Amino acid sequence: MLSDSIKYVLAAEYEANQVKLIVLNKSKETIEQATAEGEQSVASSLSRAENEIEQLKKASDHKAMEAAAELASSTANRLATMRARADKRLDTVAQRIFERIISV
Repeated sequence: MLSDSIKYVLAAEYEANQVKLIVLNKSKETIEQATAEGEQSVASSLSRAENEIEQLKKASDHKAMEAAAELASSTANRLATMRARADKRLDTVAQRIFERIISV
């Protein structure tokens, strides 16, 4: 009877060790799978972030080009206005100079 009890205890210990090994292996597989999924998620997030940054760069470049074109247009308009005023004043000044030369 004592030897039967020892056999049962040894069998139970063996079975417990087998369950521990199975659980350990399953845990390792789960950890490896979680790690792989985590790395894939990080890579995916990084890729999406890089794409979004690229799109934002393109959008900001486009806005900058539009702003530069608008500024150039505004500057050209101001230049044309200033040139027209200068031409008008030049005509007035030239006429005054002509009148002074004639009246001398």
